Formats: sequence, C-alpha cells, structure tokens
Amino acid sequence: MTTRPATLDDLEAIMALERISFPTDAWSETMMREELASPHGWYLVVEEAGNLIGYAGLRAVKGATDADIQTIAIAASARGRGRGRALVTDLLAEAARRGTRDVFLEVRADNPVAQALYASEGFTEVGRRAHYYQPDDVDAIVMRLDVSGWTARNRPDDGAEAGACT
Repeated sequence: MTTRPATLDDLEAIMALERISFPTDAWSETMMREELASPHGWYLVVEEAGNLIGYAGLRAVKGATDADIQTIAIAASARGRGRGRALVTDLLAEAARRGTRDVFLEVRADNPVAQALYASEGFTEVGRRAHYYQPDDVDAIVMRLDVSGWTARNRPDDGAEAGACT
C-alpha cells in the first residue's frame, strides 16, 4: 500500500471511485479537478498493486485558522483495514502543519461507521444541516476537531513523524 499526494493524472481513477462510492451525490469531474488544482487543497491517494483504492482531501486556506476535510473514499473491497483512518490522520497532520486550530467536516447522518471513525479521532458534533445530502434527503452531521488537542494526543513517543505519507 502506498499513500502519496494526488495529481491531476489521478483524476480519472478518483472519479471512478467517487461515482461508485457516492452514486447519488458524487462530485462532478470539474469540481474534483478544481479541488486537485487548488493551492488551498491537499489531496492524497492510496494505491495497492498499482490500483487507486482510496483518496481524501483537505481544504486549508493560507492564513486561515480552520480547515475542512472535503472528502474521503475507500473502495468497498479495501474497507475495514485502517486505510480510512490513515488518510484522516494524514489530513489532520497536514492541517497541523498549516497552523490551523480547528478542522471541520460534514458526514452523512446515515453513515455510523464514518461517524465512529471521526469520533475516535476526537471530532465532536457541533451541529446538523437538515436535508443536506440530495437527492437522498439525508441530514449532515457537522463535526469539529481541535487540532492542538489531536496533535498532543497523537504525538509519537518514539520520535517517528506522525502522519507522513508512506
């Protein structure tokens, strides 16, 4: 398994996984291209045996005190093996490197697995957006993480660098 920064060359594979993972509300190719090219974004992909099996993105505007996890997707065949958590921790480590204080995200109210992952990293619910995910009419749970608290809890004891791409 290899995690590396995403490039525009990954767009086709990212979009294939995006459409499978989010069949009713996938981002458009134009939106994803703009995210990958944005100076405010930081996107990663996970590859296994030469195939893209996951991606995730962070938006952290230079000088801002907050950031947003924009998206995370792991291929169904690769779930349950810690890859999503690894992507989340890499995104949070990057948010810390960029000097953000808070990271926010929205998660579907009908996705308890993702909610549990985020909560286990220290995210807490701060609100809801009714009917946010369309056309499914599903609420979004808005979650927030205090980056300094997360960094203190995840500081490596052995001097290894946390959140590094492998």
